[in-house]
Amino acid sequence: MLLLSNKQSHNVRQTEFHINSRSQYFPDNLSVCWNRRASVWSESRLHIRPVLFLLLFPVLFLFLFLFLFLFLFQTPMKKTKALIGDLGATFVNSFTVTPLCCPSRSSILTGQYPHNHEVRNNSLSGNCSSSLWQKGPETAAFPVYLNKLKYQTFFAGKYLNQYGKKEVGDVGHVPPGWDQWHALVGNSQYYNYSLSVNGKEEKHGDRYEDDYLTDLIDKHWLLRQPVSPMPNSSVSFLDDAYRRRWQTLLSVDDMVEALVKKLDAIKELNNTYVFYTSDNGYHTGQFSLPIDKRQLYEFDIRTPLLVRGPGIKANQTLQAPVLNIDLAPTFLDIAGTNLSALNLDGQSFLSQMAPSLRNGTARPFFLIEYTGEGHPTPDPSCPKLGPGLSQCFPDCVCEDAFNNTYACVRTLDATHNLQYCEFADSESFVEVYDLAADPHQLENIVKKVDPAVLQAMNQRLIKLQSCEGEGYSTPGAVIGRRFASFPYELKIGFFFF
Repeated sequence: MLLLSNKQSHNVRQTEFHINSRSQYFPDNLSVCWNRRASVWSESRLHIRPVLFLLLFPVLFLFLFLFLFLFLFQTPMKKTKALIGDLGATFVNSFTVTPLCCPSRSSILTGQYPHNHEVRNNSLSGNCSSSLWQKGPETAAFPVYLNKLKYQTFFAGKYLNQYGKKEVGDVGHVPPGWDQWHALVGNSQYYNYSLSVNGKEEKHGDRYEDDYLTDLIDKHWLLRQPVSPMPNSSVSFLDDAYRRRWQTLLSVDDMVEALVKKLDAIKELNNTYVFYTSDNGYHTGQFSLPIDKRQLYEFDIRTPLLVRGPGIKANQTLQAPVLNIDLAPTFLDIAGTNLSALNLDGQSFLSQMAPSLRNGTARPFFLIEYTGEGHPTPDPSCPKLGPGLSQCFPDCVCEDAFNNTYACVRTLDATHNLQYCEFADSESFVEVYDLAADPHQLENIVKKVDPAVLQAMNQRLIKLQSCEGEGYSTPGAVIGRRFASFPYELKIGFFFF
């Protein structure tokens, strides 16, 4: 979680947050959790600014959550829907530009595509929280700019998967721009984890009351390998995993309710923007794949996005595409930053949810990209598969490989709903889907599409892969007026689970 507040010293009123009396921190996989004592806002009555919270959750089978939430209204997140979605905007076409934790979170922090911030996967060699990341993109992440605007910033929860490794600064490394830092060391864990608390290690055990982090804080060859229908052993495994993840969401839902109630109690709710989203989607059995992300399909690239706040009318359902690289520009836009002076691939979507505050239109197409991971030697449990694979499950179904490296153009507007993907493999494999006719992406229509259309999509893909800092030259992007005349308070806080 990131909490931002005005640093001005005139006529300041201090407000302390106590969200959850059972634990010092809020949920893990939100990548932002609360420290009860550190969550303090300084409010200046001379320069009134809004509050902004980002609640970023990890891979909690979020495509299924989104489907159930929007269409069947069956979800453990009933409080979140009522307190954020029903009272603000629900974006039904929210996407990640890369379906894996560390690259996606890096895109959220920088507002850039992975080919620009160069974080490729969850490993140090893939640039996840590496020295290269720390010396480069991390120094230009959105909290750096917010800090320059005299905001106090607070982070809690999961940061990047390799954060806290000894070879890249250990727990003493606190990324620039954060005044208060309470970050999970390594990847998502609910018990027996360590936090970096402003650069000092704090260890947690396995007591629920004290330590549970969520209460604290047809296809490419890879898709041809699973047996269909799935073996009973895999079905039982998935049923159990689904049930456990559903239970986890109940704690998240309680946390959202507690946060909103506290904001209301201290009379800050009407001045606060609350964003609820995730870093990527997840699959649990689709196409007979066991459980993971990393694939180009809707269930892995779609994310939920709910926003409430000043100027946003209640109960809106918005169709325009929004990407995770748009979050940073939107936060900075709300804070009053001159976006045209920054090197951002994303664009602010403030105009979509609050048109009375901004002018602008949506993009008609965008890029999805991923760099596959593999092991140089065969998995001992599946030697027949050979080297180059990773994330192998029982029954020798592997979720990733070196040549699961792809780039896609996703076109989504009033007349088109298409996806065109090219793989960097020995087959030069291409997948094309018309999601208007085939929403579940069952048929690859590459052999049926007019070659001229394929050529046009190929050229569009090449252009997108070479873009850099073009968030405001993308078709449909219009810079709105500056935030100087914004009539509400501005404070900012972010939860990264």
